[in-house]
Amino acid sequence: MPFGRYHVVIFKDRGGGSRNIRMRGWLLVLSLLFGVALVACNIWLWRQYTDHTAVRDRLDEAERVIADQNNQLTGLMSKITELQSNLGRVQQFDTKLRLMMNMEGVSDEITGSSGEEFTRSSLPLYRQELMVRRMNVFLRQLSESVKLEEVRQQELLHALRDNREMIASMPSIWPVEGFVTSRFGTRVSPLSGRRDFHKGLDISARTGTPVLAAAKGTVTFVGRDGAYGNTIHLNHGAGITTRYAHLHRFVAKEGQIVRRGTVIGYVGSTGRSTGPHLHYEVLINGVNVNPMHYILN
Repeated sequence: MPFGRYHVVIFKDRGGGSRNIRMRGWLLVLSLLFGVALVACNIWLWRQYTDHTAVRDRLDEAERVIADQNNQLTGLMSKITELQSNLGRVQQFDTKLRLMMNMEGVSDEITGSSGEEFTRSSLPLYRQELMVRRMNVFLRQLSESVKLEEVRQQELLHALRDNREMIASMPSIWPVEGFVTSRFGTRVSPLSGRRDFHKGLDISARTGTPVLAAAKGTVTFVGRDGAYGNTIHLNHGAGITTRYAHLHRFVAKEGQIVRRGTVIGYVGSTGRSTGPHLHYEVLINGVNVNPMHYILN
């Protein structure tokens, strides 16, 4: 009978003797089944381990690919953002030229996603897809803006060719190298401590720093002009004049025709002044305007 009682005798090779083992049949069958199950479990566990190792390797490779794609996307977005910034500067320059030429059609700055909206750490897949969509939309907007800007630039180029003499008379450069300490508009006066309207730019520089003519023009006044101290006036035609005040000394003479960039005097602190600087004004038909609207460099 398979499940009967078995008597197993084990003999020793040396020294003689034997050992008797009595075992029931069901226990022997159970032991055999346990051994088979143990071997099967070991085989299954080994296969699971090898499969897990393969999956882990594929996962690590996928994470490396995602990280590389993320770096490429963020790098591309940075370049696109830089291109947007460059185009914005071109549009601002275009706006200034149009203002100087009394032309209509101020450029509108483009808008779009910025690379700062995305973290430089690893992006989830859904965020990468969102970023790609936004980049595609922005690139279409950028392409349209570039085409429109090309048309505007061509229009502006024709206008500049037809008005070369007027452009030569536009006060388009900084009259002195230094730091702007007071801008055009309402401010708190450093002399009275009260709010007043500042008619030009105050550019701080060392005494003796050369002052340049901002454009081609005729010197109409050289001398002391009350609170302005030593002052030079230039007439550029078309109702445009510039004023250079608080000078230390003069170079230009009244009636002289000067070109853009010609040294006309030197920075000083004459008149009502708190220190060496140039007070620079631009006037259109006798009305003070913001000089920054005309400075291109």
